[in-house]
Formats: sequence, structure tokens, C-alpha cells
Amino acid sequence: MSARMHADQVDLTEAAVAALVAEQFPRWAALPVRRVGSHGTVNALYRLGDELVARFPLRPDDGAELRAERDHARLLAPHLPMPVPETVGIGGPGAGYPGAWSVCRWLAGDSADRRPPTDRARLATDLAGFVAALHAVDTGGRAAVTAGRGSTLSTLDDEVRAALRDCAELVDTGRLTRIWDDCLAADPYRGPGAWLHADLMPGNLLLRDDTLVAVLDLGTVRVGDPAVDLMPAWNLFDADARARYRDVLGVDDQTWRRGRGWTLLQAIVALPYYVHTNPVMADTARRTLAALLAE
Repeated sequence: MSARMHADQVDLTEAAVAALVAEQFPRWAALPVRRVGSHGTVNALYRLGDELVARFPLRPDDGAELRAERDHARLLAPHLPMPVPETVGIGGPGAGYPGAWSVCRWLAGDSADRRPPTDRARLATDLAGFVAALHAVDTGGRAAVTAGRGSTLSTLDDEVRAALRDCAELVDTGRLTRIWDDCLAADPYRGPGAWLHADLMPGNLLLRDDTLVAVLDLGTVRVGDPAVDLMPAWNLFDADARARYRDVLGVDDQTWRRGRGWTLLQAIVALPYYVHTNPVMADTARRTLAALLAE
């Protein structure tokens, strides 16, 4: 990354992380600490020995999302065909860091943004299996979200049109506006809501030997419109794998149109925000928008 992504982000040294761990989790104080390279936009990662990883939100907060992620993983993991991160500890503010942070089990592999898969059709099948299992988990009567990803697509119209204006010199916003209008015209989701990952970006898919072995970052998990989890169809897959993903999930036309809308929203908002600070995220956004335009 060429610059700080967020004006309010907090950066830590390995020594500061080691001090926080020693203070709050003395049983891990002897473990070596080393920074993990990542294109992620939410957390900085630090390995603790061979089996753990400490995750520090770049924008510190009170830890509500970290606790929700821990609880969601405990609820959902038994129903999923592959691992998700397991939180084994949540730390609090300390010297050099003003917010909550977490320690998780380390999951080995390469994220799909760092080592793109060679067999995308196979990955599409495996990921569709994960998504289908996630969407099938009983929500326990939880209400669908009413704002953000998974809510009603039209509630994000102003945000998307503002981002389109910001991208006037970066992409073909005229054609993208027409795609967005078509997505808004799709039948709105009227179901009770399903469990969603809601951030199936390449960096959250962990591969080993070209096989999907884990899905990372449950920080955005919520109940809402299942079309949100169609984003990999455009942010990662080629045309053949896209068709496989849709076929395995059994997606109807209206849901597919909404999925295109959620995908466009994520990419068009990300592009101007990260264009100068996170080239990998900006390139993913460009490729995603190009895939939408190519259909």
C-alpha cells in the first residue's frame, strides 16, 4: 500500500503488539510476533507463534464487531463445510492501542487475491457449497437488516450515484449507471432473510493447493438478502465459473440482477476510496466493474 488507507487508522509495531499480548494474555507472552502482509482494509494481522494470529482493527473501536464475529463463528461453524476463523481471546485498550482486538486460530493457506486460483470452476463449485450451507442455517427468527449490505438495494442509491460521480475519470460511468438502474428495477427481496457472509472478496477466500480450505472474516455476517453473496461471480470468477456458481446455487433472474447491484455497489464505492492507498483493492474493483460491463 502506498499510503494510509484511513485518516483515523492506528498503526502498530511488532514490539507494541508483543507488549499488549504480554500484558493481557501472559500465557502467550513468549510467542514470537511477526506482521502478516495483507491487502485487507479492516484489520492489521500479527502472527503469534505458529498457531495464533492477533487482529487489530485499523480503526479502533469498542469491540462490538469482534464479539459479534466470535459469536457468529460459534453459531455457524458447525453447519459449514469448511473452517471459519475461531476467536480464542479478545483484548482491550492498552499502551499504543486504544481499542479492542482479538486473537484467533491461524488458518494456513494463501488468499485468492495473493495467489489467484487456476481452476476457477472448481472454486466456484466449492464456494457455492459453502454459501448454500450458510444460507441454509436457521436464523432463529432474527430480523433482516434494514441498512447496508443485505437490506433493500434502493436504500443505497444515493451512495452509489455519488460514487459514480467520483469515478467519472476512472471507469465508464454511463454504462455502469444503466446497469445500476437495471439492478434497481429487479424485484426486491421479500423473504425473511438468510445468514450472509456479505463480504466474499478474494482476500477472504483461503486456498491451499488451489482448493478452498477456509472462508475468512465474519465481521460483516448478518441476516438479509442472499443476493449479496453473489459478489464472487464478478469479483473473482470468469464467465464459465460465474455460470457454474449461479447454477450450483440455483439463482433465479431477479436474485441475479440484485446480486449484480450489490457487486456494483461494493466496487464503485471502493474504487475512488482505495485508488491511491490500496492498489490491490482498487484493481479488484476495476476488474469487478469490467466483468459487469462485459456481460
